[in-house]
Amino acid sequence: MKHLLLTALGCAALMASAQQVTVTQSSRLLQGVEGPAYHPVLNGDGSRLLFTGTDGSGLKMYDFALDVTTRISDAAGAGMDAFFGGDGKVYYVTQTRNEHNLIYRTGHAYDPATAQSSVVLEAQHGAMRPMQGTTGAGLKAPARDFATSQLGTAVCTQGSEVIVTVNGRERRFSPVESHAGYLWASLSPDGQHVAFFAAGRGVVVMDLNGRVEAELGNYEMPSWYDDHYIVAQNATYDGHQFSSSQIVLLKADGTYKTELTRPTSMTMQPTAAAGKIIYTSIDGNLYLTTIAINE
Repeated sequence: MKHLLLTALGCAALMASAQQVTVTQSSRLLQGVEGPAYHPVLNGDGSRLLFTGTDGSGLKMYDFALDVTTRISDAAGAGMDAFFGGDGKVYYVTQTRNEHNLIYRTGHAYDPATAQSSVVLEAQHGAMRPMQGTTGAGLKAPARDFATSQLGTAVCTQGSEVIVTVNGRERRFSPVESHAGYLWASLSPDGQHVAFFAAGRGVVVMDLNGRVEAELGNYEMPSWYDDHYIVAQNATYDGHQFSSSQIVLLKADGTYKTELTRPTSMTMQPTAAAGKIIYTSIDGNLYLTTIAINE
């Protein structure tokens, strides 16, 4: 039995060492066309990209097929939590400060087909959190929420909870301890798994019933590359500024990781879809990378 166990472990080690990830392309995106660009977000088929300027000022969308950039909003903060819904629309939040220094946020939806924006959630005080749905979208807010009639499966975070909505039924999970809370919840492309960041723990993968499937390490801003891999940011901070930042590829079951950029590259904020990986640098330069995974 001991011999069989050692043989099995040896085979597993050989399989892990045989796995290879090769960067097949890495190029600057929108060079000389746009200014500093941050918080990139790809849509599900990788055909469109959202991004924002310094400090989240304004929101723009780039269409790869048309090679055209559209300005969606000039409002402050519009690009910070913008995302694509499963219905193809862009959802974003703007904010204003009243005479009492209170911040009020408003939810919007932009339809690329008509190039028009509409208000979907009236101004209210407090945070509005994105709910990315497989067939629609929603926004979680303190006073009242918004969700499209066809939401599908959707996830978001609130405090130290992951909120999972399936067929209109909402469930809340706190699968790992994190007093500072959760961020950046997203669904795998097949809609069966959730990745999120738990402060002090790192990237956690769970199923739709809140069962932890893997903890991938202290990385940030996880984005699903496909149903089996996740790209994330690996950064160090000295209390005043970033001292290093790189993009890493993680297997969702926790068995493999590799770096796609060097720590000194100061690359961050990854997004992935349909074979594309896009990230920005600390100076706001966007990059497009493709990879080949040999298992």
